[in-house]
Amino acid sequence: MKIEQIENIELKYLAIEDYQELKNMMIVAYETMPDAYWKENQIQSLIDKFKEGQVVIKINGELAGCALSIIVDYEEFSDSHTYKEITQNYTFDSHTNDGDVLYGIDIFIKPAFRGLRLGRRLYDYRKELCEKLNLRGIAFGGRIPNYHRYSTELTPKEYIEKVKRKEINDPVLNFQISNDFHPAKILKGYLDGDLDSNEFAVLLEWDNIYYEKKSKRAASKKKVIRIGLIQWQMRPYKALNELLEQAEYFIDAVSGYRSDFALFPEFFNAPLMAENNHLPEPDAIRELAKYTDMIVQRFSELSISYNINIIAGSMPEIKDDILYNVGYLCKRDGSVERYEKLHVTPDEAKVWGMRGGTELKTFDTDCGKIGILICYDSEFPELSRLLADEGMDILFIPFLTDTQNGYSRVRHCAQARAIENECYVAIAGSVGNLPNVHNMDIQFAQSMVFTPCDFPFPSNGIKAEATPNTEMILIADVDIDLLRELNRFGSVRNLNDRRKDLFELRKK
Repeated sequence: MKIEQIENIELKYLAIEDYQELKNMMIVAYETMPDAYWKENQIQSLIDKFKEGQVVIKINGELAGCALSIIVDYEEFSDSHTYKEITQNYTFDSHTNDGDVLYGIDIFIKPAFRGLRLGRRLYDYRKELCEKLNLRGIAFGGRIPNYHRYSTELTPKEYIEKVKRKEINDPVLNFQISNDFHPAKILKGYLDGDLDSNEFAVLLEWDNIYYEKKSKRAASKKKVIRIGLIQWQMRPYKALNELLEQAEYFIDAVSGYRSDFALFPEFFNAPLMAENNHLPEPDAIRELAKYTDMIVQRFSELSISYNINIIAGSMPEIKDDILYNVGYLCKRDGSVERYEKLHVTPDEAKVWGMRGGTELKTFDTDCGKIGILICYDSEFPELSRLLADEGMDILFIPFLTDTQNGYSRVRHCAQARAIENECYVAIAGSVGNLPNVHNMDIQFAQSMVFTPCDFPFPSNGIKAEATPNTEMILIADVDIDLLRELNRFGSVRNLNDRRKDLFELRKK
């Protein structure tokens, strides 16, 4: 049929009144398997068990295509199942509303209507149904009807590889792969009587990126995350309690906007070194380290009372007589986790005698997995890539830079991390100056939230940006589901397309 002849096209639930037309269509569609059509009682059983899974496309009132499916508890079947097993001897008693996978029983298009992309409409409906019912994916055994021509020279696996490389044209398998289904396994003896496929089939799967495993707990992980960045003004403080009052003011402010995270800059507590400015720089920074435990304790209390996850920038800490640059993630559930700066700058090593840490990891939060890299660490792409491999969705970078060129290094590297790791990146720094603190004279910062660069995101990859060198807060929402779409359907897919056959990255 030509497109100009189409007056009406509609997708409808299959009704038993359609049976005779459906039977005739199946006989034509499976001309090499003349007995491969469903009996009326079987169609009635499918409709009774799972009406939403049985749909047809009608063009000008005539049946043009059909898709039949059930829901199964996939763990009850081995990966080497047959068609007879998955349908429980063609009774469809394997269907259960408590299952986790939408299993494709059949899909076919009447030959007269082929070429109108009706199959894609049916597959799209299945995907939407899978997402609507919160199933973890779709599976089915795909026929390879051209395989009989190559069976004497190629194994099924070799045949599929050649189809994927476009060396062999298999219209059925090519169509399924082009609709985002991936071959998972060869099924031997899958469909009795399928001589064209030598009774082989390909187990094809599609993963629902929006699937949420059912939980017995009331809590669930959020998908739209609100981030609060604190662009901190360096100013003199007479005592620790004054600094903590200012910190609480900002935590209160971002919490008032129902933020899920508050990010402080690197060394935001540096003004407390003023009282020890008479000491050599290495001694002054070690005196500052004495406040770290008290600050972490107070931030943990604030994270609970303001119901917000606080990323406490970074602070000096002495451990086994060695000076480190560390930070703490104070979660709103009361737990506290530590992170370390792995690459200290030449200035930190030379002036303060600071050493780099050794631990790199992601953190599980009620908003998913996050990573935290302190300032200079963001300029080493291996670190964020390792975190991405662990499932990181948001990378937080507390930083401290004195000049605009120093800031530019952090800013541009942070944006690169968002693109190459398909994640969100939030950076927060300090502004102003501290004339009475050696080695901390001036600050330059513009806090930002970066995104990947693809259609669902801002075209320049910038979600939000603060005014440069001005004390303020920056609030931004990031949608985790958009990352899942990018991972699967992006214009480019930096994570999936890595040539792991040529190189690997791993922790020592």
